[in-house]
Amino acid sequence: MKKILTYGTFDLIHIGHINLLRRAKGLGDYLVVGLSTDHFNNEKKKESYHSFENRKIILESIRFVDEVIPENSWEQKIQDVKDHNIDIFVMGDDWKGHFDFLKPYCEVLYLPRTIGVSTTKIKSDISSVNNG
Repeated sequence: MKKILTYGTFDLIHIGHINLLRRAKGLGDYLVVGLSTDHFNNEKKKESYHSFENRKIILESIRFVDEVIPENSWEQKIQDVKDHNIDIFVMGDDWKGHFDFLKPYCEVLYLPRTIGVSTTKIKSDISSVNNG
């Protein structure tokens, strides 16, 4: 069985998230998603609309996702790859090069992002409508 791993906050799920998850799952048989916890997001100064628990339920309902694990720190990735017997680590190409340190443990792929969509843009658009 070929196992894939990706990480993210996955707040305000949009087509870019779905495309990443679909393409990641297409690379293997089992997709593990490391989901940033609220505490980790706070450390990164990143605010989520949905709580970790709600984002986890949403991700678990997506057919491409087989398992959701908490992402508590930047440093846990090597251990997660080992613990979950990961064959391929996948991230969007906006992270290109950032996770090459995992190459001794698994294949590392950076997939193209979906053009024109991001959670930051969605939040900005909503804010503009509410303040306009």
